[in-house]
Amino acid sequence: MNPQTGYNQPYQGGYQNYGGPPPPGGQSRGYGGPVPGQPPPQNAYMNGPPSLGPSGAKPPQGGYGAPPSQKGPAGGYGQGGGDMQNGFSHSGQAYGAAPQQQQYGRGPPPPGQQQYQQGPPGPPMSSVQSGPPGPPMSSVQSGPPMSRPPPSQAQMVTQMQTMSLSQQRPGCPPPSSMPPSSYGQPPGPPGSSAPPSSMSMGPPSSMPPQMGPPGPMYSSAGYAPPASQQGVVGMQKQSAESKPKPNYAGTPGYQGQFGPPPSSPGAFGQPPPPGTGGMGGYQGQPVAQPPQQRRLDPDQIPSPIQVIEDDRTSRGGQQFATNTRGLMPPLVTTDFLTIDQGNCNPAYMRATMYNIPTTADMYKQCNVPMSLVIKPFAELKPQEAQLCIVDHGAAGPVRCNRCKAYMCPFMQFVEGGRRFMCSFCSCVTDVPDTYFAHLDHTGRRIDVYQRPELACGSYEFIATLDYCKNNQPPSPPAFIFMIEASYNSVKNGMLPLLAKHLKGLLDTLPREAGQEESSIRVGFVTFNKVLHFYNVKGTLAQPQMLVVSDVADVFLPLLDGFLVTVQEARAVIDSLLEQIPQMFSDTRETEICLGPVVQAGLEALKAADCAGKLFVFQTSLPLAEAPGKLKNRDDRKLLGTDKEKTLFQPQTGFYQTLGKECVAQGCCVDIFLFPNQYVDVATISEVCKLTGGQLYKYNFFTTEQTTQHHNPMEAVNDGERFIQDLTQDIQRPIVFDAIMRVRTSTGFRPVDFLGNFYMSNTTDVELGAMDCDKAVAVDFKHDDKLSEELGAYIQCAVLYTSVSGQRRLRVHNLSLNCCSTMADLYKSCEMDAIMNILSKQAVRSVVNSTPKAIREQLMAQCANILATYRKNCASPSSAGQLILPECMKLLPLYVNCVLKSDALQGGAETSTDDRAWLMHLLNSMDISSSGAFFYPRLLPLHNLSPDKDDVPMAIRCSIERMKDNGVYLLENGVSMFMWIGMNVDAEWIQSVFGVQSVAQIDIDSGTLLSLDNPLSARVRNLVQQIRSQRSRFMKLTIVRQRDKLEPWFQHFLVEDKGLYGGASYVDFLCHMHKEIRNLLS
Repeated sequence: MNPQTGYNQPYQGGYQNYGGPPPPGGQSRGYGGPVPGQPPPQNAYMNGPPSLGPSGAKPPQGGYGAPPSQKGPAGGYGQGGGDMQNGFSHSGQAYGAAPQQQQYGRGPPPPGQQQYQQGPPGPPMSSVQSGPPGPPMSSVQSGPPMSRPPPSQAQMVTQMQTMSLSQQRPGCPPPSSMPPSSYGQPPGPPGSSAPPSSMSMGPPSSMPPQMGPPGPMYSSAGYAPPASQQGVVGMQKQSAESKPKPNYAGTPGYQGQFGPPPSSPGAFGQPPPPGTGGMGGYQGQPVAQPPQQRRLDPDQIPSPIQVIEDDRTSRGGQQFATNTRGLMPPLVTTDFLTIDQGNCNPAYMRATMYNIPTTADMYKQCNVPMSLVIKPFAELKPQEAQLCIVDHGAAGPVRCNRCKAYMCPFMQFVEGGRRFMCSFCSCVTDVPDTYFAHLDHTGRRIDVYQRPELACGSYEFIATLDYCKNNQPPSPPAFIFMIEASYNSVKNGMLPLLAKHLKGLLDTLPREAGQEESSIRVGFVTFNKVLHFYNVKGTLAQPQMLVVSDVADVFLPLLDGFLVTVQEARAVIDSLLEQIPQMFSDTRETEICLGPVVQAGLEALKAADCAGKLFVFQTSLPLAEAPGKLKNRDDRKLLGTDKEKTLFQPQTGFYQTLGKECVAQGCCVDIFLFPNQYVDVATISEVCKLTGGQLYKYNFFTTEQTTQHHNPMEAVNDGERFIQDLTQDIQRPIVFDAIMRVRTSTGFRPVDFLGNFYMSNTTDVELGAMDCDKAVAVDFKHDDKLSEELGAYIQCAVLYTSVSGQRRLRVHNLSLNCCSTMADLYKSCEMDAIMNILSKQAVRSVVNSTPKAIREQLMAQCANILATYRKNCASPSSAGQLILPECMKLLPLYVNCVLKSDALQGGAETSTDDRAWLMHLLNSMDISSSGAFFYPRLLPLHNLSPDKDDVPMAIRCSIERMKDNGVYLLENGVSMFMWIGMNVDAEWIQSVFGVQSVAQIDIDSGTLLSLDNPLSARVRNLVQQIRSQRSRFMKLTIVRQRDKLEPWFQHFLVEDKGLYGGASYVDFLCHMHKEIRNLLS
């Protein structure tokens, strides 16, 4: 028995396909497979989850460590009717090799090979350690029994000698191919108007052609035990009934994407020739088999699921008091309550490191980003104290005379309380007479607990007229709904659906706490190639339409009656929304404009002298003769090439200029797109990006009324998704006309900002509006040496207009420690925040760099971070050991996930628009959203207890973890799938779907029936619970094992090889290990 400490590391991650250029000569080489003449790595059970230990171990559903197949390999997707092995096996056995009649026994490594040695224990770190093979044991431990208790720290040192890395060019990532597309809907129905070149993201309609024959049924990841031990971890029998299934036809030489041709020794997934000492089946071999090559066991490498569960176990449900400088909060995936005692709630600000380096040299050496992710208007839990609002009257907030920092708990009062010393710039400022209070014997003010700005990390000030435009108090903001009235919007059902639901949504406009009715005013415009404004003044009997046909120079045809409150004009608004679908039901107009539409909304807000938000509903590329006209420039042949950046740069500066004008007025633009073909998201999203808005996209949109039965790929709940998104967008807490500034104590300063906003100078982040889901990332750098004793202080102040029209200041404060040793720095890093920053930096580079350069830079940064740790913090040990810092042991996994993500790596099956949309989404994601986006949640549903209401524990994103008698829910904040195995219990299927068998499930409906039984209610409630945790409504796609949509689902199993060439987690870890060793040598 080898007890180990558990993982303790954040959840983040990715999916999709990871790519790199092939070597010269047209041959792509692989890694992660066997190397002829090299000994197999020995994987001892060291730091895995408790369930992987010797006692009570259960065999995983996968090929790692499985005994050789006694039949021919099954094909393609869904192999065998017994244990489920969906997707490509990682076996090195020859495809079509002779049946194996006998299991491989343990044997000595080939002569002359270096034996693996177990290194001495080092400082706290995560590692995978292995030793020489011992006698067969009933656990996954292959190392020698330990003669003494293990060190108390988590040790997981990996003996990953060269394995097949010698087959890989130095510094070259695994080659890539194109991923299946992953978002939005499946491809359009027969007869849809989208041309082939603008297919929406979805599973490729002809999925398998790029795939070759898979490997055999079982992986060669482990030595097989004697027959008497075939129930232990890593072992799996194939049921007698299991028969090979025909695989999808593939192009010859699929394996060549990953390694040398089949004739070459060491090809990834191919057997070496007899005598090379590699792995795999040997054709025509006698009964005495050589030892089978051993690969890294996925159970032995860091697991994000275990990291999340360990943090929940140790810190979940507890109170987190913020009275300690540099205290790391629990992970974003852990449920905890924050007690604000001087530093802000981590929901508002999280740092990538809570011990920042004292010098610039140390910072450059470690390569870890020194950054913050700020979500200034995050929603707090109901049990947490909401922000206090402080009113200092006409004098306004107390500030430092020099740096203008606002009064906060870090300020030190001196001279009996008559002056205070600023913790940001050390300037001493007089305390106003109205603010004076005496100090107690410890030097603190006696009224510290009566003043939120002295006791809390977050609070708000009522702003004086000095903080308002033109020294005038602002008017309440407005929402303007701008609806395309064209042939497309009527035909796809968007126009009637929106008009029907908007009536009810207007009753749910955001309002201040304590307000009975919302102060927000509303206005309505319809458009095609001309604009129609509506007078909805409450005194009118019917709404009036005013048409503006001169779109080259847009003006507002009315002032009085365009913007009204819902309460004063309810009847007229209802009448208008009933008439709009009828007015345009027979329209044949197909051309639309977009620039004049946004200009008109902006002019309306200027005329009313208020801030606001435009909701634009649009179906196609703006081709009408008008400002902002665009052309179709899509060229998908450029995706993945050095010229792809031209597709993601705006084709005109019109929308950027328009966005800047909107920000100056406090106008935010949200666009809802319903495209059937290319709409140039990269260009039109600029107006959303600069104003702090959001872009929604519904490819091949249909509603229940417009869906035809002969179009099985169309989902009938597009309408539900759209209305739910719109509801969330209208109702969520929002502020307008916002300016954010980040101040720091001396020694470092903010230098870079990432997100969707506009900056007219180097310090102020400006947004037309900001809601509770948007985040801004800030990167810092040194301009002097920091003091370990004094620490570092950060203050984020946001000046904004509330939904009631009140000007306010929201202030968040955070204090961090400073350190002069690498060990202290690496102990205090937050992996989730680091990946949020790295992914946003990578996405921003897409418009001015090449895919290859972005991948290489990200991998080099990952390798440098880990190599610096190895060099400075790990005890001396063999170069064959991969030693990872405890806080960053998931870094290789998450970097691989980012590299494979559709936002970063497009391909033949991902449209230009979808990539641009995903990049836009990612740019403003908070830490929780980016974590799930890169490493999806995979939840088993077949064991749900109907009488509980908790979310089941997730499993790792790999097909090896799934069983063919299971049901799994996968979600990443954008897409949601329910995968149903072929052998699921018929009673479960009957309870949830109301049919007798898996084959009878209506997978095209995308909805769960409301059946009168506890299990049905439990599954529906769980889906609803997960949707409520995300800022977008996720449409449910139901996928049967071995059906046409399964490759699309497998695209999200990010620990596996991508179907089109992305590296698996195990392989990428090997590659990173090689890069680290190169750096150290």
